[in-house]
Amino acid sequence: MNEHLTTSNPQSLTPAGNPFPHRAFTVIWIATVVSNIGGWMYSVASGWLMTSLDSNAFIVAMVQVANSLPMFLFAIPAGALADIVNQRRFLIVGESTITVVSTAFAALVWLHLITPASLLLFSFAVTVGSAMTAPAWQSVVAKLVTKPDLPSAVAANSVGINVSRAIGPALGGFIIGAAGIAAPFWLDAYRNSPHVAVEAANRSECRFLAVHALA
Repeated sequence: MNEHLTTSNPQSLTPAGNPFPHRAFTVIWIATVVSNIGGWMYSVASGWLMTSLDSNAFIVAMVQVANSLPMFLFAIPAGALADIVNQRRFLIVGESTITVVSTAFAALVWLHLITPASLLLFSFAVTVGSAMTAPAWQSVVAKLVTKPDLPSAVAANSVGINVSRAIGPALGGFIIGAAGIAAPFWLDAYRNSPHVAVEAANRSECRFLAVHALA
């Protein structure tokens, strides 16, 4: 394990109940909040865009279905898969796929070529990628902090989710108003690119887990 990111003596160097002195956890927690904010911005933009493509209430509601159903369908199988495959390679492939699909999605929106059907399809596909990679990220929280700090780390993750849920939609609306409907989709497309690059550069499995969990 990278000595600059984790401690070799897990019982002595950080106050019990506080996960933030662990540098790896802190960096990853911030990255997770930023990533989740981007996800909420994208979710708001998808619904907003659909209202301009088709004002039918049922079709607009299907955007939320497309953004929620994959987690229900794939989270459990993805958790089982994460236990039997090389997590580093799995996450590189997963995050790369999400980036490619999100970029294509943003390009179609920017070029005004998106349709209600393609909007639902891309929304579903992006969320499938997130559902498939989420269990692998979440499973390594315990490797980033000491055992006494684990309950606080889990609670901090919950706080981060709520913070992003509060900020993301409002920020998404502001960005749409200031830069256009395509802007949140481009931001969502590229938010995973740095993670993919660093994941690919890391050759140590332990260092990889310490630096990139939950991203």
